[in-house]
Amino acid sequence: MNREPGTTQDAQLRADCTADADGRITFHFPPLGEPDSQSAQLLLRLRPKKGQPEETLRVLDVEAVGDGGRRAILESRPSLAEGRWDVYLLPEPGAPRQRLRPGLRDLRALVDGHTRDWPSPVAVRVPYTTKDGYLAVRAWLRTAHAEVEGIEVTDRSMTVRGRLHGATLSAGAVVRLRARGPKGAVRTREPQVESAGRRFSFTVDHEELVAADAIGTRVWDISVQARPAEGSPLVRVGRLLDDVADRKEIFVYPSAAVGGVAVRPYYTVDNDLSVEVTAAG
Repeated sequence: MNREPGTTQDAQLRADCTADADGRITFHFPPLGEPDSQSAQLLLRLRPKKGQPEETLRVLDVEAVGDGGRRAILESRPSLAEGRWDVYLLPEPGAPRQRLRPGLRDLRALVDGHTRDWPSPVAVRVPYTTKDGYLAVRAWLRTAHAEVEGIEVTDRSMTVRGRLHGATLSAGAVVRLRARGPKGAVRTREPQVESAGRRFSFTVDHEELVAADAIGTRVWDISVQARPAEGSPLVRVGRLLDDVADRKEIFVYPSAAVGGVAVRPYYTVDNDLSVEVTAAG
């Protein structure tokens, strides 16, 4: 693993964290050594895309608490940009930043986030452990969001129940399934909408997503168009409002066979809902 410039990898440096329902995250540290620096800071870095320089940082003051430890508080505002934020300690000005290992993560306040209404913009934060064992925060920031509340897969079809946050579904709203690619096909479904314009459901027949000449794998991304006006924004369907930062490998749905083709809903690396169509051969 390549080490970032100006960074030390200290396997013993850990931080506990507590997430509140309103988006606030409190990071807790043991005493930071002798002399115990009074100018330590916590650094959050938005992980850049591969080959790109880092551009977005958030720096928090570290303060003493009564038990001799330290804490830093990430307030709910301003919102974090969407992406993955790596967490570091800056022991003192000019010192190399140190990556943090996760200690206890208290995420109980996030578990039932899908049960309440979220205003626009929908801002979500989930502390998690990276694949290489470090502490990070997954953040989503969207004008509106369509939260999956349930998926039922049968041999013939898939039914999705969801709830819209940050917007309401008006008359003429549609669910849009678009095949990835520059000329991806589009399928639309009219959702069943409750009177309040928030909860909805739709059913897609697997045969609609299976082309006769399909070769290899095709992926369909699912969005909701809350207003029928041409050019109105699409709201991605997914599951963000709980304590799971990466659900792709955790929530695995069964596939249905349509001829020689397998159809399976799944969550992407961004926790958005898509459908994978895999042709035989």
